[in-house]
Amino acid sequence: MGKTLVLAEKPSVGRDLAKVLNCNQNGNGCLIGQKYIVTWALGHLVTLADPEAYDNKYKAWNLEDLPMLPSKMELAVIKETSKQYGVVRNLLKQPDVESLVIATDAGREGELVARWIIEKAGFRKPIKRLWISSQTDKAIREGFNSLKPGRDYENLYHAAQSRAEADWLIGLNVTRALTCKYNAQLSAGRVQTPTLAMIVQRENEIKSFIPKDYWTIEAKVNGFTLFWRDKSSNNTQLFDKAKAEAITQKLQGQTGNVVEVKKEAKNEPHPLAYDLTELQRDANKRYGYSAKQTLSIMQSLYEKHKVLTYPRTDSRHITTDIVPTLPDRLRSMAVGPYAAMAQMLLRNKINTTSRLVDNKKVSDHHAIIPTEQSVNLSALSFEERNIFDLVAKRFLAVLSSAYQYEQTTIKVEASGEQLFAKGRVTTAMGWKAVYDDKGGSEANNDEDSEQALPNLQKGDKLKFISVNSMNRKTKPPARYTEATLLSAMEHPGKFIEDESLREALDRTSGLGTPATRADIIEKLFSTFYVERKGKEIFPTAKGIQLINLAPEELRSAELTAKWEQQLYEISKGKADSKAFMNHIRTHASKLVSAVIASSEAYKHENMTRERCPECSKFLLEVKGKKGKMLVCSDRECGYRKGVSQISNARCPQCHKKMELKGQGEGKIFTCSCGYREKLSSFNKRMEDKTESSDKRTVAKYMQQQKKEEPINDAMADALAKWKAMQEK
Repeated sequence: MGKTLVLAEKPSVGRDLAKVLNCNQNGNGCLIGQKYIVTWALGHLVTLADPEAYDNKYKAWNLEDLPMLPSKMELAVIKETSKQYGVVRNLLKQPDVESLVIATDAGREGELVARWIIEKAGFRKPIKRLWISSQTDKAIREGFNSLKPGRDYENLYHAAQSRAEADWLIGLNVTRALTCKYNAQLSAGRVQTPTLAMIVQRENEIKSFIPKDYWTIEAKVNGFTLFWRDKSSNNTQLFDKAKAEAITQKLQGQTGNVVEVKKEAKNEPHPLAYDLTELQRDANKRYGYSAKQTLSIMQSLYEKHKVLTYPRTDSRHITTDIVPTLPDRLRSMAVGPYAAMAQMLLRNKINTTSRLVDNKKVSDHHAIIPTEQSVNLSALSFEERNIFDLVAKRFLAVLSSAYQYEQTTIKVEASGEQLFAKGRVTTAMGWKAVYDDKGGSEANNDEDSEQALPNLQKGDKLKFISVNSMNRKTKPPARYTEATLLSAMEHPGKFIEDESLREALDRTSGLGTPATRADIIEKLFSTFYVERKGKEIFPTAKGIQLINLAPEELRSAELTAKWEQQLYEISKGKADSKAFMNHIRTHASKLVSAVIASSEAYKHENMTRERCPECSKFLLEVKGKKGKMLVCSDRECGYRKGVSQISNARCPQCHKKMELKGQGEGKIFTCSCGYREKLSSFNKRMEDKTESSDKRTVAKYMQQQKKEEPINDAMADALAKWKAMQEK
């Protein structure tokens, strides 16, 4: 009897599938059952071949060999995971395997993982696709009962392949051109470069910003404050000090006449459900988590605990077929702090609106919501609890009624001037009852919006107790945090003048996709183009110079807009991938020519006076994600030495993270507050603590220092050979 091979993206998912499919016999890199054999990739097993696979001359990086434009892109097995590729290939060639089920992540990159393996192995038998949004046993069973034909996802594969090949042709060519031209490890890419350009542009705006003084006028009356407003323009700001003082003097000691009292019943609908980018934004604002950290935690909640649905989604709605499952999802999460609200929603009829249910606004996957799997909160780590809490509360909020309030606006006139005050009274908490604070909704920043106002009538008189002009300054635009950078990447339309391209970015995914933005931001940090100071992101001297050196067209989100528009159309079968790739080849040549023709120069801003022990050139001091290091200024040398490391150990005086400096026995913790402690003393202090929880903290700290999940990205694999030198 023939068998069906099931290909998962990673071993943990493979084991979950095998359990449901009754594949209980252990095989070599697989699990075997009567009807199915389940195997797995380890992320990408196959990637685009390195340049040297096409010609030996590409082993050396020379400007005269560019551009590299292979007529047909070749695939190569990734060396580090070649053993598992061999296992999968042999299973695909096994005579009793009659068909294949692609069970990799249900998205563009997941499709690529499987299709490249299939293509490299030369598999030609029938293919079906498992497309699910949760990893629960129920979802897996239902998915296998309604497998889709593999051909339904051919266009998605062509879009994914085109994206990868375009990034290879543009990224590797421009990176080599910049690196060779300026003898410095400089990299560029379709998404990375315009993202960096936005950060550099914001820094330029801040540096060139000249603050202006302005004045506002406030009048205190009995129990609340009135704010002056210009009668003709409705502006509350005055940029003329003399005029502000004159109005203040005119109103001093006056009595105002209430000319209008307007009361309006208003409501604020619930926020939209989470997609990945919105979740990453909120996690960064609330907990300071990086985009990559949030995605990693979400992946664990999806794959390991199975309590949340597929993370890499750009949809903030659900489809009509999910609506009948909502009561089960509420019951599964009705534990701990969510129990009372979930049970209240279950007691009433669940009302859904188009703000939650809209088939047209769901692409590959619906919004992130809880699954029907029962939640055991004690099994979740501290970080997992935080992310689950965000999603669980948002889920309760989107099933709740609108927040209702009565807004009162009072208009007062005195001595020919106009003043106003606003206040609100809550009439029904609705979805805001889910939150202890105003979480889930942007707080209203009007300084007068939350005033408690007395019951006033038109014609009432208000005696001004005091009138003051308040001097303030205009503020420059804020630096990006990860939260605001994610927003700018998602909606970069304001950086584009062409209206149709602006719409293309809004309709598709902006710069990058929800699945790739975290890695793009991390790469900007790891290549030392940007750095964090608190939550703010600053461009480094290297990053600023790169934007000046990179071809102008590559700095703009416009190029990505054109490409994203075409990739979207390829995925829907409305555009030809071959025509797109021909355009990309032409473009790669133009960009390389632009770099070669440039008369700009690159200067190392971080050069020390210390010589490299291997080639005697000066070393550069670079600030990495994990601390400071010295690297050789000659890109071909590759020497590097760690100087200090940002640890997870907290200072006992100010509780900030301490820096670990030195080598061997001389390692010492230092803190910006001045505290210093030898590593040996720190370890002894930790060991002396009797509580087991403290010992677990130390163990966890040591683990975190060593462990970091590798990027699972085709482009990253293709660039692996020079990645080690990127700090230069």
